[in-house]
Amino acid sequence: MYMRFSRFGERSAVLQPTPARAWSPRLAGGAGARALLARLYPPDAPSLRQSKKAWALRPILRARRKGRRPEPGKRRAALMTTLASLLLAGCSGGVLDPKGPIGAANGQIMVNSFGTMLVIIVPAILGALAFAWWFRASNRKARYLPEWVFSGRVEIVNWGFPLLVVLFLSGIIWIGAHELDPYRPIPSQSKPLEVEVVSLDWKWLFLYPEQSVASVNELVVPVDVPVHFSLTSASVMNAFFVPQLGSMIAVMPRMVTQLHLKADHEGAYYGLSTQFSGDGFSGMHFTVRAVPHADFGGWIAKARSGACRLNRSGYIALLHESQNVRPFAYRSVAPGLFVKIVTGGISPTKAESDEALSSQACPEKAQ
Repeated sequence: MYMRFSRFGERSAVLQPTPARAWSPRLAGGAGARALLARLYPPDAPSLRQSKKAWALRPILRARRKGRRPEPGKRRAALMTTLASLLLAGCSGGVLDPKGPIGAANGQIMVNSFGTMLVIIVPAILGALAFAWWFRASNRKARYLPEWVFSGRVEIVNWGFPLLVVLFLSGIIWIGAHELDPYRPIPSQSKPLEVEVVSLDWKWLFLYPEQSVASVNELVVPVDVPVHFSLTSASVMNAFFVPQLGSMIAVMPRMVTQLHLKADHEGAYYGLSTQFSGDGFSGMHFTVRAVPHADFGGWIAKARSGACRLNRSGYIALLHESQNVRPFAYRSVAPGLFVKIVTGGISPTKAESDEALSSQACPEKAQ
């Protein structure tokens, strides 16, 4: 019996006499595989090339034509290598691929915590398997104790090991919480770079007060230089996170949060918002570019040669809701703009009354 396809895509079973000689592995070379294919899918069946079974048998047929049998060991090894590569590929670009001291310390805490919890999980799994094997019905050596209700040794094991794990994890968290305090400066011989961050709908504004430039959805920092962030929000509560550089931190309106990070390697790192904030949340991400000192100076000079100015009218235009905004820079920033944003001097409600000024601002370059 084989399946026949009509011109309307319907399948119908067609009976066909079974050959007297069935296929077996003893058939010589590729003749056995071809006989099996011919038996399952006659030549007049139009679904021969489209059948999953036919495609599954092609490697066997190809191997037998070359005079050798398939090697399941190599196939299994290739499959395991592919699966391992896919699993490890998820580690790149995340918290397990740190590019700075804070990110490395965060990753180490995660690894230590995971290893500590394995001290309980692995023995528990092995113990469950061992008990199931030892107390099987066919084991006459296992003692049956229907009246057993309490054992001091078992209680010590059940409560002692988890207590030690909890104490050890508490120590790790206590030490890490103080060493990785976001307000704690990173020791370095270089002067920290000051960056002011404002969360908007749905984009990130980065102000460089010492250089008097700004950028949207792009943060450029020099390598091996600590960065001191002062963060706030001009909209709803949000969260700032660069997985490869370090700690995630919340940003809120009318409040300033501080964070210290550092990039030890050149590269482009993914930054994002980790708290839902509305329709454009999925596109509220940015790029952190860690560049050499000379390139950072070149980027500052390029930004100063642009046409956009971040004054009051420019900021009011930036307050408008927009999604998937392409990175661009401002050549100058109005003095004290960040303080006015934090104190509510320029809020979305007040910006509505100044709508006429927004026409003077540099337009956003949305995708």
